[in-house]
Amino acid sequence: MSSEPVILWFRQDLRLADNAALMAALESGPVIPVYVLDDMTAGSNAMGRAQRWWLHYSLTALAKSLEASGAKLILRRGDTATELRRLMTETGAKHIHATRAYEPWLQRIDHELCDRLVLHDRNYLAAPATVRTGSGGRYKIFTPYWRALVAQMPPPKPLPAPARIDAVETRSDNLPNWHLLPSKPDWASGFDVWTPGEEGAKTAFRAFLNIVGDYDGTRNLPSQGGTSRLSPHLHFGEISPATVWHHVSKKVGASSEPFLREIGWRDYAANIIDQFPDYGTANARAELNKLAWRSGPQATREFRAWTRGQTGYPIVDAGMRELWATGWMHNRVRMIAASFLVKHLLIDWRRGERWFWDTLVDADYGSNAVNWQWTAGSGVDANMFVRIMAPLGQSEKFHAGDYIRKWVAELAHLPDATIHDPHGAGAAPSTYANPLIGHREGRERALTAYREGKG
Repeated sequence: MSSEPVILWFRQDLRLADNAALMAALESGPVIPVYVLDDMTAGSNAMGRAQRWWLHYSLTALAKSLEASGAKLILRRGDTATELRRLMTETGAKHIHATRAYEPWLQRIDHELCDRLVLHDRNYLAAPATVRTGSGGRYKIFTPYWRALVAQMPPPKPLPAPARIDAVETRSDNLPNWHLLPSKPDWASGFDVWTPGEEGAKTAFRAFLNIVGDYDGTRNLPSQGGTSRLSPHLHFGEISPATVWHHVSKKVGASSEPFLREIGWRDYAANIIDQFPDYGTANARAELNKLAWRSGPQATREFRAWTRGQTGYPIVDAGMRELWATGWMHNRVRMIAASFLVKHLLIDWRRGERWFWDTLVDADYGSNAVNWQWTAGSGVDANMFVRIMAPLGQSEKFHAGDYIRKWVAELAHLPDATIHDPHGAGAAPSTYANPLIGHREGRERALTAYREGKG
């Protein structure tokens, strides 16, 4: 080991276990662990408010873990490249170790620091660029991508956390001074259902392992709670995909495929933004560029009603209220709520993507963009625009009664027979919102706009 210090740049790998960048840094010399909050380079993709809440507590947990190992987490705020170069000047460090990321603004930083930066993998099952077609090309469609990814599995076994970290201390910001937590009002009071940090991720994962065998049968049932709820832990890198893969495979064997496929979807999303950096703002299918999205005061009022869970469609409203209260929404309900905005209200998917970016604790550039473009029919691999979800039918099909009763207080007294479509059943209380548009009317308007857009 050299006596020359090295910088360990944390970003979306806020853990000590299975952190290849950390282990490589430790082998090089005494470590300077640093996290940089950079709202400048990210531009419009600066971290949303819900993510900031999570980040505060995740950094708090990481700092405690580092302290127990003999190190101090250094916090800096500003342009990342500038701050890291300043840190090298202050400490004499010549190299920076970091975990590879695929967001375009992070890749720009990597390019700027390439003369000093050493990148490592392990935040995905496999580096996206290594998953290739037979001719050496990149995959754009998920199913063949998944088959090729599985052929490379299992991933390397997880690395243990180091018992001791030889570290160098230097000037650091104080985390409370970043004001990441909301106040006046504290709209995140319901976020206490989460425990950010590496230990919180382990606890959530252990709980999920007890029910993972039932995942395929319960994942689409929002009333059942059959999902892993690991998405924010994975996004912030508090647990590695390799750890998830090995433990789930050991627990349920061949029955693990439905869940591991979802972990593979996260890899696929990184693969897409690596090829299409502007995927969060640009339609991948040019035919959608001519679609006349609704705008103006009425569309704005309806968008606001959607964000507040006041659409008159119980399953949509339950999901949007769960999102606001907890920073998370059940995946099946995300698809229904997104489809309603794009198809029934004919509002540009990018407005919905921005709302999710600001309100989801698991907001991830790749996953967010890929999922919205899939719903809108604009993605390289997407549901066709003309396939329009029927939210009332989806609610009944997936037995969402208890889910609606939990999140839509106005309907809590209704039985399953009427709760999915209380207006149609003549059972809607006067306190519940009227539908913004009828299902058939919304469907026909969307199809007409699509036909006209095709010319």
